Amino acid sequence: MRTGKERYFIRRMSEGDLPEVRAIEDLSFSSPWSENTFRGEIQNPPISFPLVVVRKPEERVVGYIIFWHVRDDVQVNNIAVHPDFRGQGIAEALMRFVIDKVRREGATFMTLEVRRSNTAAAALYRKLGFEVLGTRKNYYTKPDEDALALGLVLDQ
Repeated sequence: MRTGKERYFIRRMSEGDLPEVRAIEDLSFSSPWSENTFRGEIQNPPISFPLVVVRKPEERVVGYIIFWHVRDDVQVNNIAVHPDFRGQGIAEALMRFVIDKVRREGATFMTLEVRRSNTAAAALYRKLGFEVLGTRKNYYTKPDEDALALGLVLDQ
C-alpha cells in the first residue's frame, strides 16, 4: 500500500510488535488496552486477526487493527494510527484492506463502536459505508461517553 511517496505493508501482528503497538495505543486512547490483552489477541487464532501497518524501509509499526471474524460476522475491536502518521489515509487503507479480505472470505456483516466525540473516525466509517445501528450508553470511560454502534453490510 502507498500513501504519497511512502511505502507501507500490512502483516499479522507478532509479540515483537507489542512495544510499538502499545506506544500507539497509549497515545491514542484514554483507557488503553494492556499488553496482555494484545498478547491474548495474538494468541487467539483463528478468531482474532491482529494486523499491523509497517512503514518501509525502517520497518516501523505505524498502525494496527484487531478484528474478530466468526462465521459471516466481523467485529472491529481496536484500530489506531500513530499520531505522527494520521491524516495520510493509513486508517482508511487498513479498513479497506480488512473489508476486502473478509468479504472475499464470505463475511456478510461488519460492526464496530466509535466514541460519539470521535468525529474524524465516524466520518471515515461513514465514507466506507457504515451506518449507525444505535448507541451504547457510557460504553467508554475516562471520560464516560456513549459509543455509536456502526454496521456495514458486505455485499458479495
